[in-house]
Amino acid sequence: MHTIHLKDGTSFNCEAHESLVDGANRNGIFLDHSCLKGRCSSCKLKVTKGETQPLSAELSLSEQDKEEGYILSCVRTPSSELWIDAEDLSGYGISKYKTIPAKIQSIEKLTEDIVRVVLRTPPTMKTSFIEGQYLNVLWGGIKRSYSIASTSHDSMLELLIKNYEGGQMSAYWFGQAKPENVLRVEIAHGTFFLRNHSDKDVLVLMATGTGIAPLKSILSSFKNQDKLKGFNRVILLWGMRTQSDIFWEPELDEVEFIPVLSRETSEKRYVQDRLIQLGLDLSRAVIYACGSNEMIEQTKGTAFARNLAPNSFYSDAFVASD
Repeated sequence: MHTIHLKDGTSFNCEAHESLVDGANRNGIFLDHSCLKGRCSSCKLKVTKGETQPLSAELSLSEQDKEEGYILSCVRTPSSELWIDAEDLSGYGISKYKTIPAKIQSIEKLTEDIVRVVLRTPPTMKTSFIEGQYLNVLWGGIKRSYSIASTSHDSMLELLIKNYEGGQMSAYWFGQAKPENVLRVEIAHGTFFLRNHSDKDVLVLMATGTGIAPLKSILSSFKNQDKLKGFNRVILLWGMRTQSDIFWEPELDEVEFIPVLSRETSEKRYVQDRLIQLGLDLSRAVIYACGSNEMIEQTKGTAFARNLAPNSFYSDAFVASD
């Protein structure tokens, strides 16, 4: 067992062969994370002192990242006392996930390959989550992760689900699922939620496809309205193929909503390209991006090259399931 020290003065003990994220969670401490498989980079952090060992491949970590002392804390275990450039997020109200039953309330086709699924849970079992987090659906021995599109004050859970050819859960959602089917859900996971940014002028939200789900939740939440009003500009960029694919729009007047349609121009346009065209002073901005890992990585590189400040980029990459 080794002691792990965070930059905010918090510390916890981590067992041998236990990931840093799991060790923190066991102690009631929450570090940035999302996929828990080393495939996205939400849990990326810098080791300032001490040694670690990989539990599995760090697939989204570059050689330069490794040379600079970065690790993916969801698949790294300490081999000595450790000091890491991370903070405890428990002050935001994160709680440990729990597994509860849920019934399908409704299924609605939104586009050719996206459905809205509404789940209801037993009234005696409170669902606790922060807008932006995701849940796991367990069915037939399969577990899949979906961002929550509803808010914590809604009576039911809303999911936006894309059809992936050959996907086991896609076959269920798009061919077998019916209202009143019983599932189990693990709720909630992840640390993709709106933080406090009193020093920033511009909030940029970026999504591709069903990556709009957590941003819809964040923008719709009563609890986030004061935070949103603290920005001079709130910009939402959503990448879809055509105008007919846009099945939701924010209702807030202060949100500048910019659909980015890749199939309606002679030259394909993507949200990361549209961000550059806006000509923003990114030194005063914070970015939240959700959706394809390619979009997130390209946006991150572009934004930091254009003076986005460290610790001003938050992401939730949708990565392929096992």
